[in-house]
Amino acid sequence: MDLFLENEIMMTVAYYSIAMLALIVFLSIFELVTSYSNWEELKRGNVAVALATAGKIFGVANIFRHSIEQSDRILTMLGWSVLGFVLMLISYFIFEFLSPSFKVDEELANNNKAVGLISFILSVGISYVVGASIIAL
Repeated sequence: MDLFLENEIMMTVAYYSIAMLALIVFLSIFELVTSYSNWEELKRGNVAVALATAGKIFGVANIFRHSIEQSDRILTMLGWSVLGFVLMLISYFIFEFLSPSFKVDEELANNNKAVGLISFILSVGISYVVGASIIAL
């Protein structure tokens, strides 16, 4: 197995495969915590939900990017990525808490593009902060 993972092409395939599977899991978890169905809203053309979802995808991918750069083992990379995802999820709940005059989920479901944009920027911004804090072990 070590010989297999010493090949750069195989490592790229391994990182890609793990990142794609984790992205599916992470998006599924986000789907569970929102009061709307991402995929139904996207099918209806809800731009606010598209922005929020795109921010989550970009944010998770950016965290994976940094964790891959700083990790020499797949398990370490996955650990950093899971931590980054948890921090993004916490940020989502903080955003909801800090906007007491409206519910973020409801505004996104109602296609409020301003809330979608802020949600996008929040996910991307948090991913940069988390990414910058990942250290090589």
